[in-house]
Amino acid sequence: MLRAAGVGAGDEVVVPAFGNVEVAEAVSLAGAVPVFADIDPATYCLDDAEVEAVVTPRTAAVVVVHRFGRPADIAGLHRVGQRYGLLVLEQGESETPYSEVGERRQRASYLSAKLKGVRTPVGSDGHTFQQYVVRVPGNGRPDRDAFARALRGRGVECRVPVKTPVHRMPGFRRDICLPETERAADETLSLPVDAALTKRDMQRIVATCNALGGLLQPAF
Repeated sequence: MLRAAGVGAGDEVVVPAFGNVEVAEAVSLAGAVPVFADIDPATYCLDDAEVEAVVTPRTAAVVVVHRFGRPADIAGLHRVGQRYGLLVLEQGESETPYSEVGERRQRASYLSAKLKGVRTPVGSDGHTFQQYVVRVPGNGRPDRDAFARALRGRGVECRVPVKTPVHRMPGFRRDICLPETERAADETLSLPVDAALTKRDMQRIVATCNALGGLLQPAF
């Protein structure tokens, strides 16, 4: 898409650092330079104000990645694009069958109502919950990783959705501060909401998380 739009050498393309490295790699393959902007902590997608803050005369495009089944504020990002004459491209996630989306939403709603030891997703408008991502309170990555190990040890599958932000990876390392991106990488954990999970499975996830969550206190 970038090449077809004429984006190439000498251009900059704004991309998120929270997520897969393939987006930054695609920008580089097109001959342009990836520029990282911070995310909205609620959606984990690019924040339009943060995108606007990194726009320069060389900026040609923005690649918006919808994250975890939750859409970005595409209207706000298009406004930034129109203001500066930028191409706004969207990268979606794999399609989920409608029936499965409904079941995932039911399980996500159950978790959000019952979980006490973690911070649950904020809002759910348009969310398909391809991943149900919570934040583990405490001291960031050490407590999140300990929490994940404890869950797995009790038979609850979970995973860290983004282990390393792209701006901290070799080849794309930048000496920049993206506080929301780094905080999200340190605190987030994906819990299962698959359609195959039974009511007993969901109850076990809640009971295990809540028992562990009481051991973690926010750092001051």
